[in-house]
Parts: sequence; structure tokens; C-alpha cells
Amino acid sequence: MVTFLPFKGLRPALRDDETIADRVSPPYDVIGPEALAELQSHGCNVTRFTLMPDNGRYTNARKEFDVALADGLLAEDEPSFYLYRQTFDDSGVTRVRTGIAGILRTEDYSEGGVIPHEETFSKVKADRLNLLRDMEVHLESIFGIFPGLGAELMAAVNDAAEPLYQITDGDGVRHEYLKVSDPSITSKITETLKSQSMLIADGHHRYETALAYAKENPGIECKQFVLATLVAADDEGLVIWPTHRLVDAGDIGENGAVKKIQKTALETEETTPEEMLAKLPDYDMGLYFKTGRCMLARHPRSESEDPLWGLDTYIAQQLVLNGVYKADEGKSKVSYDADTDSVMKSMAAKQHDLAIILNHPRLQSIWDLSLSGRRMPKKTTYFFPKIWSGFVFYPMRK
Repeated sequence: MVTFLPFKGLRPALRDDETIADRVSPPYDVIGPEALAELQSHGCNVTRFTLMPDNGRYTNARKEFDVALADGLLAEDEPSFYLYRQTFDDSGVTRVRTGIAGILRTEDYSEGGVIPHEETFSKVKADRLNLLRDMEVHLESIFGIFPGLGAELMAAVNDAAEPLYQITDGDGVRHEYLKVSDPSITSKITETLKSQSMLIADGHHRYETALAYAKENPGIECKQFVLATLVAADDEGLVIWPTHRLVDAGDIGENGAVKKIQKTALETEETTPEEMLAKLPDYDMGLYFKTGRCMLARHPRSESEDPLWGLDTYIAQQLVLNGVYKADEGKSKVSYDADTDSVMKSMAAKQHDLAIILNHPRLQSIWDLSLSGRRMPKKTTYFFPKIWSGFVFYPMRK
């Protein structure tokens, strides 16, 4: 069972000299230093609340938020859901992904309503918990996938939506934010979700932090919820990109690595990176070495194996990253890139020892494994585009 409610959102009240671009940003964990400096040059940008800790705490960020509230730079809505449309290019195809933002009651995964699919790390959660404690506001949304509202109700939601903001970002993604406050419609959304479950697509750390915060505040109803944007599983714009692995191998040589890979995987060599990419769908992974050597690899499966072995990120982690390059022991460094063109360029420039090129994950596989209680390696999925922050906040102050 999922409890998903409308709420009195706090959202930007723009001054005459502002646009919504001055207030919003990508999620905190994908912003580089130069982009952050530009965003924080705007006095009320969301990053001034999410990424300005003072000795590990966010008391100064809270003061800035409170000043913005007192100065009328944030306005409170009536209880509402928010419609979030993102229009983007996916390999030459224009797609539109539609999410519904509201507040989701947190619960332990064991209850079955909220389903994770990736592992999390305690250091990240500790920082986000300090943010919640100091701010008492959910500033950023998790991203979830649910079965859907049905065509009739979704049409009613679209008809009732009141436009609020629109922006096109540097990647060419158009973001449209709209408000849905008709009680006859918001109540139907809540009722429909009661019989469904929700898979966390992005924001595992934020969800688990919100759950910990809720448990720190038992009996305070408003603090039992997290800001969430939910997208229907059959939404035409729900795209999952693979996240490729880039390996800096330390003292592990290429020839030795290839010999070890050949012992555990069926492989074939390709002449060019282009040939490797063309044949990749028939294999688990492509291996593009610093020397220019290209291989395709496939793990020989058996029906008795753990179903995780059907996941290319798991195969890459177990057989190559940990099995050969000992990344789990710190003997090599692994970085991640979801842009295949970017990976190809970095390897052509010999910036890494190895790129592991992966196929697009299938949503059904992710859903099935998650329902069985399995956690996948980090960066198994890359849902594009990201859910941006700053369009609306969920205050939890009594």
C-alpha cells in the first residue's frame, strides 16, 4: 500500500528581475564545481539550501531559507499535486515523460509498498540527514515508478493542471511544472495509489534518509513523509540508459586482465569500437581497452544461477571490476558515465585503462529483481532526464 498525498507546497514567487532558471537546479549529486558556483550566484537558488553546509551542518542554509520565506520569495499553495513534464531527445526521438509530485509516506522496505533496487552508502545519508534536521524541509524529490493512474484519470489530471513554470536546460530538456489542486481529482490520485506499490528509480539515499528522519520524529505526522515524483511504468517517456564503467587499473596490466576475463566469460574480439557497439545487444558487455583493443563478453548462464547473473551490471561487477581489477579491495578506481559518446571520446583520448560498455537495462528485469528483494549494484540504472530541484518544497515545521 502506498500513501501518496497532495500537500501545501512552498514554491518560488518570482520577482520581476528573476526567471525560474534562477531558482532551480539539477539534483545536488550531479552538479560540478563550476555549475554550482553559477547556480549559487543567484540569491535564492535551491543549491544555496542543499549544498551550503557549515562544518557539516546546514544552519546557515536554514537562515537563508527563512529569510526568503519572510521576504515573500516563497509562496504557499493550497493542498496540491504537481504535474512535471519533461520533453527531451532520446537518440533522435522526441519523448515526453510525465511525473506527479506529492508527498509519500515513508515505510520500511519490509512492508512491501516501497521497493528499492540499488545499494546505498552511509556517508551520503549522514550528510542528507543533517540537512533534514537543520532545514525541516524536503528540498528535493525522490523519483519513483508506479503502475499508473489509468487513461481516464490521467486525462482528468492533465485537464485540471494549471501551468506554473517552464524552462529549457543546457541539455535541451524542456521542464514544465503545473499545479493540480481540484480536490475531486487529488483524492482520486490518492485512492488509486493505495492499492499499488512504488519502485524507487532514483533517490535511494534521500528516501532512506527521510525514513530515518521520520523514525527520529515519531508522532509528528508531517515528518513521516518525503517529497516524491512518481512516473507511470507505461509512460512513453520512461527511458533507462546504461551507466558505463571506466576503470583506472593501477598496476593491473591489460594482458593479464584479458587472460583472467577469458577464463570466466565467453568472448570475441572486434576490430573497431564501432563494430563492438553494433554487436553489443547480443552480449553482456563490451570491453574497450586503452590500447584500442575491443572485445565482447558474455557470461555462460545456467538456470540454477542466482537471477542477478542475468544483469549485465552484476556480471561486470563480479567478473571484471572485482574479479579481475579488485575494485572492491581498492586496487583500481572505477568511475561512471551514462553518455556513450562521452565514453568513446575519453577512451580514444586514452584517459582510462578500460571502458566497460553496457546495454540498456530493461525495466521489467529491474522490477522483478526488486520485488524478489534483491539489491543491484550501484549505478545499475540511469533514468534520463533527472528530476530537477527547486520547483516546489515540502515544509515539515509544526
